[in-house]
This record gives sequence, structure tokens and C-alpha cells, in this order.
Amino acid sequence: MGSLFGIHGDALQLRSQRLGLITSNIANAGTPGYKARDIDFAAALKASQQGAGLDQAAAGATRYRVPVMPSLDGNTVEMATEQVAFAETATAYQATLTFIRGRVETLTRALKGE
Repeated sequence: MGSLFGIHGDALQLRSQRLGLITSNIANAGTPGYKARDIDFAAALKASQQGAGLDQAAAGATRYRVPVMPSLDGNTVEMATEQVAFAETATAYQATLTFIRGRVETLTRALKGE
């Protein structure tokens, strides 16, 4: 299956994990002491292509965000940063999904002999 979609299957799963992490950051915006995290997508994808499992690659590429202006309660979630990261990742997720969908449609047409 990996060779069928190339890196796009891994990319889709890593983007999904990144969306989950960003969502967690947003949900904890009011939690004192919460440290915002993000996945370095390029590093995680590279690790997965070098043989690491997706969960291991994502865990190894997870970093704490450095806030521009930390809050007094120690929370490092900045809503504007999280919203931009979420929008960018959601757009990239959709683009990857569209590519995979196109690949499946091409294979389906080939199997039907169209």
C-alpha cells in the first residue's frame, strides 16, 4: 500500500496527528501552565521515510511552541498562531486527500479498462 500512494499515505496520517495536536492546544488555551506543542511535519515525514513508524516519527518530531508573548499563568497557547497552523494543516490535509482520491480514481478506471 505504501508504494501505491508513495509518501502521501504517510503525509495524510501525519497531518491528521498534527491537526489533533493543534486541536488539543486550542482546547487547553485556558489551562494554566499548559505548554503548546506542534509536530515538525518535515522532520516527521523524513523519519517515517527512513523506516520509523508513524507514531514514533510524530513523537520524535513533536516540539514545544515558543510563544511570542507568554501569559502570566505559564500557558503558551496563542490562539492566532494555533488558528493559522490549523488552517494551513487542514488545507494541506485536503490537498493530500485530493491527490490520493485522484490516484484511486485513476487505478479504478485502469482496472475497468477505460
